[in-house]
Amino acid sequence: MSHTATNLPGPPPQGDHVRIAFLGPFGTFTEQAAWQIAPSSAELLPMTSAPAAMDAVRQGNADRAVVPIENSIEGGVNATLDSLSRGVPLVIVAEMLVSVVFQLAVKPGTRPEDIRRIGTHPHAWAQCRTWLEATFPGVIHVPTTSTAAGAELLATEDATFDAALCNATSVERYQLVALHKDVADNPGAVTRFVLVSRPGAIPPATGADKTTIQVALPFNESGALLTLLEQFSVRGVDLSRIESRPSGDGLGNYTFSIDIVGHISEERVQAALVGLHRFSPDVRFMGSYPRVDGVRANILRGTSDEDFRCGRAWVKDILHGGDGLHVDPRSAPDWPLA
Repeated sequence: MSHTATNLPGPPPQGDHVRIAFLGPFGTFTEQAAWQIAPSSAELLPMTSAPAAMDAVRQGNADRAVVPIENSIEGGVNATLDSLSRGVPLVIVAEMLVSVVFQLAVKPGTRPEDIRRIGTHPHAWAQCRTWLEATFPGVIHVPTTSTAAGAELLATEDATFDAALCNATSVERYQLVALHKDVADNPGAVTRFVLVSRPGAIPPATGADKTTIQVALPFNESGALLTLLEQFSVRGVDLSRIESRPSGDGLGNYTFSIDIVGHISEERVQAALVGLHRFSPDVRFMGSYPRVDGVRANILRGTSDEDFRCGRAWVKDILHGGDGLHVDPRSAPDWPLA
């Protein structure tokens, strides 16, 4: 079967066009994120949850998935983090940012005093809770699978709520009316989305990259987390995000979801990961990919690729009977000295 070439990182599509699963229905912020990177020929497949979108990739029913992973107000999206860290491996190959602006949507003719229950995704409710409860005292939150799902349901006769918190696209798509615009407790909220694929060729390093991993502490004792973090600090590797997640195998057992500032092809990142794997073999690599904000890593003195190569060449020279005073970095073995 012939494949249509795309600029999307990751394995080629299985058919003649790329299929991208996303947290649906149509009209979500996730759809907006998907179109930031999807080619015009892509087929977007709405799913009921972020894990369902990723499972579509695992099962071969989609070539990619776009899912939310982090919000500037609420932090990590647990459903995405947990699904990425379990089951058949998937990797992040790109990230996107979407400004989150909510509207309070109602059916035509609905009055403010009619609103008793509001349907929306829990993350959206958390970002607007204070404003909603002040504007509609005693209002009840009805959770929905996404903000657009709330708007879609509100437009039907089966809705169990009186209003939906969603984006402007959903208001228009489902022929609702915006009773309030720019609803938020913290204006300027941003959600980070990721493009996920099956493992394959890693996007090349750009100098402004992230590497995402999940790691478990090998034992629970004083200083264990410090030892884990030292694997990064002693090699000059910065972290942009670290969150604990329940491991699922017992109360009090946690893993850590980590975003590393850097690419796995960089010497300092490789050295940190080698040291981390020695300390805790329970590590899952979840992708190296360009940062959407373009912020480049701050390379500390002694942690550049050249510094690591020089160090290995010095050791190699001594092991071969040299004095270590005159070494050629090009003779260094191509493995990190952790």
